[in-house]
Amino acid sequence: MKVLFLFVAFFFSSFIHFFVQKIFIAYKKFDDFNHRSSHKTLATRTGGIGIFITLLIISIFYYSQNVEIFDYSLFIPIGIMFIVGVYDDFYNADFKLKFLLQIIVAKILIDQGFIIENYHGLFGLYEIPRVLAQLTTTFVFLVIVNAINFIDGIDGLAITEVIKIILLFEFLSYQYTPLTTFSSIIIGCLMPLYYFNFKKKRKIFLGDGGSLLLGTIASIYAFFILGPNYSFNTESFYINKTLFSILILLYPLIDLLRVFIIRIKNKKSPFQPDQNHLHHILIKKGYSSFISFIMIQTVFCLVLGLFFVAKLI
Repeated sequence: MKVLFLFVAFFFSSFIHFFVQKIFIAYKKFDDFNHRSSHKTLATRTGGIGIFITLLIISIFYYSQNVEIFDYSLFIPIGIMFIVGVYDDFYNADFKLKFLLQIIVAKILIDQGFIIENYHGLFGLYEIPRVLAQLTTTFVFLVIVNAINFIDGIDGLAITEVIKIILLFEFLSYQYTPLTTFSSIIIGCLMPLYYFNFKKKRKIFLGDGGSLLLGTIASIYAFFILGPNYSFNTESFYINKTLFSILILLYPLIDLLRVFIIRIKNKKSPFQPDQNHLHHILIKKGYSSFISFIMIQTVFCLVLGLFFVAKLI
């Protein structure tokens, strides 16, 4: 990890999150309470805005110095999904429109080289035809983006999932990757949100702008892992790349699959919001948002830990 970039992003984003929330409060743009809300206090859905602005400011500074700290073309897919999410936060965009734009963003990532061209033994397949690779990448992108969006229902959950993905990606890599500086900045942007998420008053939530932004980022890491340029630190660890990608996204994927099955069984649209997510069930049982967060993270971290220990023995 690039510690300097992490600290710069942390301090910048702390200020920007606070400043943007002040603006939203001044214009009375609050997160509404409804039957699906897990909070009963004033909050704004500005977390994604703070993340994106911080990333943009840092990038513009280095771009103006003719220094490429990561591939700036990533702003195209990330920016589109961020704008779609912010629009959805304000105007409740139709899910079919969001779905179409997600497919377009998936195609942009494919053209940028983020494509699953090798199944690494899944279903007995390795290298696959280009058409199948594009279809697979688009499908996986849709799954990951919506999985991250779906779990963003209680304090700290989506933030922690994305941080875990980035940390595992970086720490198990054989060497620094083209995404290492980007990783440091994103983690630095996310860390202040723990404070703003868990505040008792004037909370800051990611909003759809933040969850779709983070879903796109999580997809980029998954695609890079499955590509030819990512290698594990083979001296201490090795795992099938496909299995590793599933494991680091285990909780969002399980929650997405479970909710989809329930909604289809009840003859509802898979994209129709409800309270059947795992975090909703824990809250209904009387656990607080914080305890639910701790329980979910503890269980899935134990699952990951046991698996990795088994691989190392």
